[in-house]
Order: sequence, then structure tokens, then C-alpha cells
Amino acid sequence: MYTLHCTAKLRDRLKQPLSEGPQPPSTVLGNWYATALFWKPQLALLVNERTLLPVLLPLAPAANLPERIAPALARVLRMHGIDQDFIEREVAAMDEVRIAKTSNRSLVGTMNEFEFQAEVYRDHSGITDLLELAMRLAQTPCGAIKGNSPARLLRQLATGARH
Repeated sequence: MYTLHCTAKLRDRLKQPLSEGPQPPSTVLGNWYATALFWKPQLALLVNERTLLPVLLPLAPAANLPERIAPALARVLRMHGIDQDFIEREVAAMDEVRIAKTSNRSLVGTMNEFEFQAEVYRDHSGITDLLELAMRLAQTPCGAIKGNSPARLLRQLATGARH
């Protein structure tokens, strides 16, 4: 179980009820933040609360976006070379998702920065593959995680979770 903290523009698309009260996540990575990117086609940008790991996936159909997050995350984790056992445990723990409003302004700022960077990669470098965009964004040093990149923090967390 985890919470998906959605911006208002994404909540409007999901049309799902908000959960009541905070619940501790059962996943190692913890909760996620998400927003809608109004590109052609429209996308959902997710950012992990603990590592700032970005995941991009098509927004449509928005009604089943929560069910498509775990498989999309599994693909991104495989691209990062994360151990298959860790991936399977994380995906299994994501069996239940709660929808909530965003509550961390710093994370919303990180999502905005990732959106800007993704647009630059798309428009100036011609990168349109969602996995490739997510991998590029994951290499970005972020002040919110003390100058680490999401990719580096993910590897540290996944390695530590095995012990």
C-alpha cells in the first residue's frame, strides 16, 4: 500500500475519491507524487517521495492510471539495474493505492523542474521514449536530496533493502 499524492490537474482527470488521513506505506520506496503533463499525447509524471525517482507513463486512460503505475515502475527499475527480487517485492507491496492531495511543496517543485527538463530533452534533443526520458531525469542532481541524483539514491536504497 502506498499513497499517490496528485496535483489538482491530475486529480481532475482521475476522478477518484481522496483517501482519509495519512497511512504509512508498505513499500520500500514509499509514497509517490504525480502530475499531468499536457503534451501530445498527455502523460503522467510520477516522482518518488524518498528518492525523487521519476517515472513517465501515458495518462490515458486516466481511470486506470493507478493500476498501471507498478508495471511502469518495474520497467524503470529494471532499466536502472535493480535486483529482480527487490522489484517483485516492491510491485507486490503496491497492490493498494490511496489518492491524496499533494502536501510537500518541495516535491511539487521537483516535479515542475523535471517537467521543464523533460520538455528540453524532448524539444531540443529529440528524446520521446518515456523510459529514456525517465532515465535522463534520474541522473539529475537534486538539492532536495543533498545534490544526489535519484538514480544514485535508488541504488543505495535498493542495495540497503536486501540486507
